[in-house]
Amino acid sequence: MSFQPIVAGSGLVAWNFLQRTMDTQTKAFESSPAMQRDLDYFEENIKNVETAEDLTKDRRLMRVALGAYGLDEDINHTFLMKKVLEEGSQASDALANKMADKRYLAFAKDFGFGDLGGPWHKQDSFVENIKEQYTTRQFEIAVGEQDESLRLALNAVRELEEISVNGGSDNTKWFSVLGSPPLRNVMEQTFNLPSSFGALDLDKQLEVFRGRMEKLTGDSEISQFVGEDAQQKLVDRYLIMSQINTSQGLSGGQIALTLLQY
Repeated sequence: MSFQPIVAGSGLVAWNFLQRTMDTQTKAFESSPAMQRDLDYFEENIKNVETAEDLTKDRRLMRVALGAYGLDEDINHTFLMKKVLEEGSQASDALANKMADKRYLAFAKDFGFGDLGGPWHKQDSFVENIKEQYTTRQFEIAVGEQDESLRLALNAVRELEEISVNGGSDNTKWFSVLGSPPLRNVMEQTFNLPSSFGALDLDKQLEVFRGRMEKLTGDSEISQFVGEDAQQKLVDRYLIMSQINTSQGLSGGQIALTLLQY
């Protein structure tokens, strides 16, 4: 049986406890027998893969490969994932470049089956990177089995930090945020946006997000999330709004007082 993360309380209380115990909990999770079996199998067998079809035919390899990108739910979509891998990331008409969810593009690019010079999966650095990503995301999933809002908060901090240091304009970084379903979920809940918001013109959505982000953190740029201060402001607000939306443990007076602080 895998190590189950310990979540104490809910909302900000649970988040602060998780942050204090993160190193200990993640090490215990990674060392659990179930995780070690997955990681060892991947490391030992990925070197035998020659084609995208070889990879997609091995369910145990695919569980780790997809899990490293948060694409666990695609484990049964063998034909789709084979096509994503085979077409790669370099051609403008490649399937991964047409998909709004940019996790597929990262998946295709990192494996490189359809790209010039690829594939890359036999490099030692590649294997270690996949193992690290898989462990991180599976820990988030395990946390989410107890509190989904904490899973999304962990994912948001990780993804925002990654996007903030990537090249490109801040508009490009914002579009990366909007192209990630988990991140978009966090942003929409943080700013209490209705479900119909996604139907607006993309430029209008970006304008609204920028305006509300500036009110929250004093900065409308995604590049600010390289720093912990901006990360914490966003997470605090998200967890507060998540608790309000689910009415978990906050009275009307507590809600009003908490909101006045942000």
